[in-house]
Amino acid sequence: MMVTPLARLSRHRAAMASAGLLVLLAVASLLAPLVAAALGVEADSQDLFNRYGGPSWPHPLGTDELGRDVLVRLLYGGRVSLFVGLTAALVSAGLGTAVGLPAGYFGGRIDAVLMRLTDGVIALPLLPLLIVLAAVPPERLGLGGALDPATVGLLRIVGLVALVGWTTAARLVRGATLATRRLDHIRAAEALGAGPLRIMLVHILPNIAGPLLVATTLSVGNVILLESALSFLGLGIQPPLPSWGNMLTNAQELVWTAPALAIFPGLLIFVTVMACNLFGDGLQDALDPRSVSRRT
Repeated sequence: MMVTPLARLSRHRAAMASAGLLVLLAVASLLAPLVAAALGVEADSQDLFNRYGGPSWPHPLGTDELGRDVLVRLLYGGRVSLFVGLTAALVSAGLGTAVGLPAGYFGGRIDAVLMRLTDGVIALPLLPLLIVLAAVPPERLGLGGALDPATVGLLRIVGLVALVGWTTAARLVRGATLATRRLDHIRAAEALGAGPLRIMLVHILPNIAGPLLVATTLSVGNVILLESALSFLGLGIQPPLPSWGNMLTNAQELVWTAPALAIFPGLLIFVTVMACNLFGDGLQDALDPRSVSRRT
């Protein structure tokens, strides 16, 4: 009996639990304005007379050093962190596909040039490079002007992470393309006169979409960690826009006096990254044809 990838994925308990947790975090983040309205607070509203307040009905998780509601800021921060992680992972996958697909299909000099470019980017020290690029004023990158500072910060972080994060997808796509381009249906399409672009997009890309999807899923957690590291260094998402990373940064001097302000965003980062990795592992098992015999 043929077992579909979706059925195999549904049997992977860790992956399904992780998927449910990620959906819950995403829905809760999207509902942040409704939660704020129900509690009668705002993410940026300060109450200096209620600093480090304990849990209460208006503030279920208490307040921070400026009297702001921690729960609402965590939800708004989830919007930012999840958006950056997902968007940067998708952009990186797109750039990697644009490089790896022609490299694997055409081979020869095109493959050599594109892969040497990829190797050069891989050889760069990732975190120091991101720190230097993140320190460049947005105006010099052409991101100032009509856009508000919060949008500029988001676009800059997504662009910087994608700029250096596409290499894994490029090498993966190239290897899968090399293994796929000599299959019978690819040769038949070439014999019927299909052009290279059509063959790559219609015949090869769908066959390598599984491994690419798994790699993209796994990279979401890495991007969230990277954004958190940049925010922790003061070069990521800038206040007053909350993200889990800069919330953790603001709490680094309050670990002993108000540990909850560091525990909550740190815990959310940890749980989200673990959920992304576990879901990626389950997706890999579900899309691997060799796992059919092991699970049936």
